[in-house]
Amino acid sequence: MKITIRKRLLGTIPLLEVVPSEQRNDLLPLVVYYHGWQSSKELNVTQARYLAQQGFRVLLPDAINHGERKQPVSKIPSLTFWQSIQTNLFEFSFIIDHFQKSGLVGDVIGVGGTSMGGITTCALLTHHPEIKAAACLMGSPKLAAYKDRIVKHAKEFNRYLPQDYHELLNWIPNYDLSLHPETLDGRSLFIWHGKQDLIVPYQDMADFADEHKDLTNLYFTDEDEGHLVKTDTMREVTTFFVNELLEKSLDEEVALENGATLS
Repeated sequence: MKITIRKRLLGTIPLLEVVPSEQRNDLLPLVVYYHGWQSSKELNVTQARYLAQQGFRVLLPDAINHGERKQPVSKIPSLTFWQSIQTNLFEFSFIIDHFQKSGLVGDVIGVGGTSMGGITTCALLTHHPEIKAAACLMGSPKLAAYKDRIVKHAKEFNRYLPQDYHELLNWIPNYDLSLHPETLDGRSLFIWHGKQDLIVPYQDMADFADEHKDLTNLYFTDEDEGHLVKTDTMREVTTFFVNELLEKSLDEEVALENGATLS
């Protein structure tokens, strides 16, 4: 299948749109996929190609301070990091609204991301019921715990932190999926994490999965890997979205058609 990659600029948001060439102007199921810290949208093109080959429209935005929006990292610990995530949250609905008004996206919407993008994904689930399924790779649903870990490390290395640091980041608990697991509300979440990850702690994700092991819609898988996603995992993500977005949406359409016929 031929794939088209289009470079777009939505307001101030640079993004890549990856889509089957023959269906580029059709209404397609959507996956928005977010990159990691100090990365860029281009590094997720392989994942986007796998998804597009299955019939998805995939959008890869550059987070603020990254890629085409690159800025120096602030000397204040985590300021640039949390600003990047919060701006992703601000911009998500703007992106969806644009493509829906263009007639290219309906209500079949998935979200995924790696590392910082995985944290973004979990945060989005707390406030966006329109997301039907999500994939978090090397990320964390425990935003507040991650923030506290940054504070601990900053103090250990005698780094400067504003006196009102916690107040400045008081939005974080509201977007912490581990504090609001009810917002998952039956939606499917695919989780992958390397046991040797030294960047985003494996244990936080493992604990979250264990705390919610009764959920049939939570798919947790781990490997003896570090902070790196391999192509086999990308294929797993693709299979997950095919099963949870494409096949389920088709099943719903069939059920509706049968119901309409029976009535």
